[in-house]
Amino acid sequence: MPDNNSNNNIRRGGQTPIDNTYGHLQPQALEIERVVLGALMIDKDAFSIISEIIRPETFYEPRHQKIFLAIRTLNMDEKPVDIMTVVEELKHEGTLESIGGAEYIIELSSAVASSAHIEYHAHVLAQKFLARQLISFASRVETNAFDETLDIDAVMQNAEGELFEISQKNMKTDYTQIDPVIGQAIDAIQKASANKGGLTGVPSGYTKLDEKTSGWQPSDLVIIAGRPAMGKTSLALSIAKNIAVDYGQPLAFFSLEMSNVQLVQRLISNVCEIPGSKILNGQLTGDEWERLDKNLRQLTGAPIYVDDTPGLSVFELRTKARRLVREKGIKIIMIDYLQLMNANGMRFGNRQEEVSTISRSLKGLAKELNIPIIALSQLNRTVENREGLEGKRPQLSDLRESGAIEQDADLVLFVHRPEYYRIFQDEKGNDLHGKAQVIIAKHRKGGMGDILLDFKGEFTRFQNPEDSYFKPVAPSTEGEIIGSRMNGGDDPFGSPPTEDLPY
Repeated sequence: MPDNNSNNNIRRGGQTPIDNTYGHLQPQALEIERVVLGALMIDKDAFSIISEIIRPETFYEPRHQKIFLAIRTLNMDEKPVDIMTVVEELKHEGTLESIGGAEYIIELSSAVASSAHIEYHAHVLAQKFLARQLISFASRVETNAFDETLDIDAVMQNAEGELFEISQKNMKTDYTQIDPVIGQAIDAIQKASANKGGLTGVPSGYTKLDEKTSGWQPSDLVIIAGRPAMGKTSLALSIAKNIAVDYGQPLAFFSLEMSNVQLVQRLISNVCEIPGSKILNGQLTGDEWERLDKNLRQLTGAPIYVDDTPGLSVFELRTKARRLVREKGIKIIMIDYLQLMNANGMRFGNRQEEVSTISRSLKGLAKELNIPIIALSQLNRTVENREGLEGKRPQLSDLRESGAIEQDADLVLFVHRPEYYRIFQDEKGNDLHGKAQVIIAKHRKGGMGDILLDFKGEFTRFQNPEDSYFKPVAPSTEGEIIGSRMNGGDDPFGSPPTEDLPY
């Protein structure tokens, strides 16, 4: 025989138990909301304590949202906050009667004797608000997951984007007293002094560049930009080879434009000094086959981790990057290239807003993981319309969606090959045949200037001018080349560069 409790859980007309799991009240703390509002009206300094913790939407009760909004407006206008001024502001906004009139404001103020615990109370409200956000988020995800007309991959992307947006909006910004930071700064100086080369970051392998930057610095967002055919991907791969092969530092290369096989083909051309066209058609001479066999050993076991996920979103990148740093000890991340990324799951008025979010997220990720992130970027066509040696020289304003990228980047480098524009001499009369300029256009931590490198286009390689020949260096640590897709794809050397993107 079923007991009374069981009978109470049986729906009339059927034997299905009633699920009491749901039916909860939304997380809320109405009494604390009243206490916070009352404290804000009796202490002129209270608002500055909680202004970064709560917002109008933090309050569950709609009328409390309106009252807080009025209090915030008064504080922003540097006006006194008390019963009378709040009532007048609500009258001005036309919301006084909807919140219960002046009587309710008096009731809130008279119920509180002190604002001593307002910060604690504000944190309680913030936690309740975050819980409500997560409940709404989970409900939307569940509804979409049940909808068979929706693509599940799109549902997952949107869910990841929404969750990221929630976390960003509720991220705490803490401050710290300067003494421990001074200690960290002194430690960094001491480590730098012990390093004969003065390198404090990941070396690029290019002498003059490392002298300017002291290596790629932790938490920096580095932008390498150039017009198509300037060789920015070749420079990135040359840097990757230097870091992983010559110095044994693990790195991750996210390739949104080329497949992992195309990427590795370029690395083979770079390391083995075999023209890219021959890597593609396999028509190698005996000497080239011998060079391939001998030098390929440098790449085998190199700590290079390749991911060629198409249409990579910043949220996918964060997940993958965290895992690579945790599991593989990645010291630097490279992305080819920024404009091919997206921020799925978030809503934007235009492409510029999306790119702004992407660049800001990359900078945030570099700080979070405390490693440098190098992102390649396209330049717009403005440079093509300018004349002369200086006219063809790229400028920060040439960056696509430059407002966000330029602002977020710690270091901006332009790859410029004057000979591409049939300019074979600089203003000092130096020969520019086979030369490339790496222009430091922005540098938060140091000076700017130009670095001249040799460009070996047939090998997709940049090298120091003083290097008369290629000096292979055996890798010092083990690694592997991984990829999310192992396919051939398009011609990595002969195919035209991506030019007219739809944004």
